Amino acid sequence: MQRYGDDIGRRRRNRPGDRTAKAVVANQISQAVSSNANLLHLMRQSSSAEAQLAKLPKNLLTKASLTKASGQALLQLPQVISSLDAHIESGLNSGVHLNTVTQLLENMKSTQLRALRQSDITTMQAIDIILYVV
Repeated sequence: MQRYGDDIGRRRRNRPGDRTAKAVVANQISQAVSSNANLLHLMRQSSSAEAQLAKLPKNLLTKASLTKASGQALLQLPQVISSLDAHIESGLNSGVHLNTVTQLLENMKSTQLRALRQSDITTMQAIDIILYVV
């Protein structure tokens, strides 16, 4: 029997049989809880052990729907994990691109600063020439 967490860190694959098996198990658990609730109801009506039965949980039907909802969440868990894995991998890959973009922006800034300095030098030379002529 495979334990939850045995495959953490590995890529998960959704196998059709997994969903079907989990759905069947969730449905069987839900039916078992409903059957127990019905049995308790019948026992309360016909048994002299009413005091002992009163100690048992009264909300078994609520627990049945909770069990079914938990089963549905478990069915979606592999997809959620795969999606998170893909987003993390995408984020890691975009980190490489982010470094490239940062370097390109720094190069553009440096080029623009050099162009401004050249422009300032040319302007200063023009002013010097005008002042010299006048």
